[in-house]
Amino acid sequence: MGAHLLFIGGEDHALRIPFLTALASRGYRITTAASADPAPFKRAGIEYIQFAFNRFWDPRSDVRTWRILGRILADVDADIAHSFDTKLSILVPYAARSNPRTAIVRTINGRAWTFSSRSLGAMLLRVLYRPVQRLAAVTAAATVFEHRGDQGFFERNWLVGKGESVKIPGAGIDVSGFEAALKRGPSPQSLRGELSLTGADVVITVTRVTREKGILDLLKAAQIVHQSRPSVKFLIVGPRQGEGPFAVTDAELAPYSDYVIATGPRSDVPSLLAMSDVFAFPSAYAEGVPRALMEAALCSMPIVTTDQPGCKEVIRDEWNGYVTPCRDPDALARRILDLFDDRANAARMAALGPDVIKSTFSLDEVVKQHSELYERLLRKRQLRNLNKQNLSVQAN
Repeated sequence: MGAHLLFIGGEDHALRIPFLTALASRGYRITTAASADPAPFKRAGIEYIQFAFNRFWDPRSDVRTWRILGRILADVDADIAHSFDTKLSILVPYAARSNPRTAIVRTINGRAWTFSSRSLGAMLLRVLYRPVQRLAAVTAAATVFEHRGDQGFFERNWLVGKGESVKIPGAGIDVSGFEAALKRGPSPQSLRGELSLTGADVVITVTRVTREKGILDLLKAAQIVHQSRPSVKFLIVGPRQGEGPFAVTDAELAPYSDYVIATGPRSDVPSLLAMSDVFAFPSAYAEGVPRALMEAALCSMPIVTTDQPGCKEVIRDEWNGYVTPCRDPDALARRILDLFDDRANAARMAALGPDVIKSTFSLDEVVKQHSELYERLLRKRQLRNLNKQNLSVQAN
């Protein structure tokens, strides 16, 4: 049995099951801890520990989570613990003091609400962000970044510490799994019938339905597009429940109900993408590399997104899609209309998407890069232990 790896994440941690399974196939022993539903992990045969976690700002809850994480790190006693989620990648390094034997790796999945929101609360948290991250870096053996924007920010502000700074684009897209889900999923015709979209041109987005994800901008863009092309319908796929004060409300969606459908979360996203004509990703959120954007590119979809660093890792403006300024619904609407007006150019750009994903963001490539990182950290620990033994022998 190879090294023991502990992976710690939030409520969406099940999305990383293909990544965890691929690592297990390389001989690693895998344990995972998260606030997610345990059922998918049980089905995948992955050792799972569930803990309560609030991803919103809540100091009392954060202290409880920090203590729980400390107990988990001590009990599991893994060789390496790897955290995902913005807040957990702060809490886990602090909790690591309860078991210094375990090497800590943290993935920065973007700088999140703190650097996305224009609210007073977010601006106050930005003041705390650098010292909090600097302290977390003390116990981190490596910090993984999904894109160059976050990596550059951390390095410029001395937030990496003495650990490695590594760019790896997310947990990877399981290309074969995506293609298999597409084959076994419902047909485009049946989905269009189910959603009352027969005969419509469909613009889809897949995301958490929150303000920071640009949904209000998408709604304004939808209104502009609808005025020019009444045949276009917009499909918003993703959860609102659990998004707290940031969720887009029924009242905010209601004025657009004639041409905007909010489905909530769905398990047939590959089929919904294949059914649709254009993928719009209007995010103003300081995130990592968006999984939904990668899946849309893999599905050969014409894409419009915003100029967030993570989005620009996938889409290069006017080469394999369009990139528009954040919080600019007029620009978003213009580019959506451009894709419908020039379908040949849209198809040309969309055809480049699968090769981009397979060459850079595929599960195999991302697992390979993570495995190389883990092996480097394990070798460093062995070397340190050997040096300590030699010093001990010399002292005797």
